[in-house]
Amino acid sequence: MVRGAPRLPTPGEPCLICPFCQHPQSKVVDSRVTGDAIRRRRECEGCEKRYTTHERVEWRMPQVVKKSGGRQAFDRAKVRGGFQLACRKRPVSPDAIELAIDAIEARVRRSAEREIPSITIGAMVLEELLKLDRVAYLRFASVYQEFATPEEFLELLQPLLSKP
Repeated sequence: MVRGAPRLPTPGEPCLICPFCQHPQSKVVDSRVTGDAIRRRRECEGCEKRYTTHERVEWRMPQVVKKSGGRQAFDRAKVRGGFQLACRKRPVSPDAIELAIDAIEARVRRSAEREIPSITIGAMVLEELLKLDRVAYLRFASVYQEFATPEEFLELLQPLLSKP
């Protein structure tokens, strides 16, 4: 080790470079939970300046297997788009939609699978829409399930007609 040079961290030891002097060591002065992150106030051991960092869990979401066999990353925005289309001009609040998307995302994350079929995600969307609004549910189902005949649509409608 060169005299006066900052000590480098050992393997497994956290390394956060000071944004002011690039010193590799800092100490945590204060930590607070803010929503889904932890806010840490740090002080550099080299220049003694303070700065803030935010720590957030980075979730590894499974790949979505499309009907065509192609694969792509899970996209929350696509799920939101489906909800917004189905709930267009319906009395469903944006907050209710976000909560439903949160529930779907949590279920996908908890599945711990590397891949998840798009059909499974579609079924989850249908479940959440049924809780929110029956008309939105029917809109989404009619496109998602690709009905070929009016009779197929009636089969989906029958259970809804018997419920209050």
